[in-house]
Order: sequence, then C-alpha cells, then structure tokens
Amino acid sequence: MMTLSMAPIGQTLTVQKILGKDELRSRLANLGFVEGANCLVISERSGNLITTIKDTRIALDKTLGNRIIVKEGLEERA
Repeated sequence: MMTLSMAPIGQTLTVQKILGKDELRSRLANLGFVEGANCLVISERSGNLITTIKDTRIALDKTLGNRIIVKEGLEERA
C-alpha cells in the first residue's frame, strides 16, 4: 500500500483508506474517493496530481494525495 501521491502514473489503483478528519473524508468522498473505488493517476507535477475516478478527472494537491491510501490493481466486486 502507498499514498496516491507516491503511486506510479498510469497504474490502476484501488482506494483502501482515507486519512484525516471527518470533514476531509467527506469532501474526498463527494469527489468519489471512497474505499474500494478504482482510480488512476494521469500526471503529476511538483507533487500535484491529475487523477481519474468514476470517469471524472480531478486535480488534487500533494497534501490531499498523501491522505488517500491506495493499492495497485482493480478491486474485484462480487
């Protein structure tokens, strides 16, 4: 497991956990970053990320990327 900020570009990822207070977790959940969601880092510049989640492109700064714990691979749902 790693943070979204450390994830390789172009690798399919699965969100494992969101760190932080309820307000931050709620804000990220509204963007689609919830446990089990699949995402992808498209590009990174100076630690800032362009990601896709649920067919939407989202820009995140480094501090938010460090709050999202991911693992490599797709989440398999039953």
